[in-house]
Amino acid sequence: MKKIAAFLIVFVFTGTLCAQNTNAFALKLDHMALSVKDLDRSVDFYTNVLKLSEITNLTRKEGIRWVSLGDGKELHLVSTIKGPVTINKAVHLAFKSANFDELILALKALNITYSDWPGKLDTITVRADGIKQIYIQDPDGYWIEINSAEQH
Repeated sequence: MKKIAAFLIVFVFTGTLCAQNTNAFALKLDHMALSVKDLDRSVDFYTNVLKLSEITNLTRKEGIRWVSLGDGKELHLVSTIKGPVTINKAVHLAFKSANFDELILALKALNITYSDWPGKLDTITVRADGIKQIYIQDPDGYWIEINSAEQH
C-alpha cells in the first residue's frame, strides 16, 4: 500500500511539474498588428485582394481598423504611428489556401506580382513536403506568404 501511495505522489508531482513547463500561461495567438501609411488602401488590399472580412474595431479609436483572420484571430491595421518601419521577408504573415491555383489566377488578373522565397517573379516554390508557396507584398511592403497547406 505504501508503494502505491508513493507512486501516486510521485506521479502527481511529476505531472504537476510537466504541466507547469508546458504553456504555463496558456498563451494563444489573439491578433497581429501592422503599422500602415494609408489605412483605406490597406483595408482595401486585405478585403478585396485577399478576401478577408473587415470586422468591428472594438477600440473605437480613429486610425485603426480590424480584419478577421478566421478562427477568432484578427489583424489590426494601425495608421496612428508615423515612425519608420523596417521590413524584410523574414517578417511575414502566412496564410494557407484550399484553392491555391485559383488564388494564383486571381492575383494574375489583378496584376499583383508574386515570387518565390529568393525573389524570382511569377515563380511558385514547391517545398520538399509538396506544399506550394508564394510571397506577395501589401501596399506598405509587408510580406505575405500564401501556401497550399490547406489542400494537404
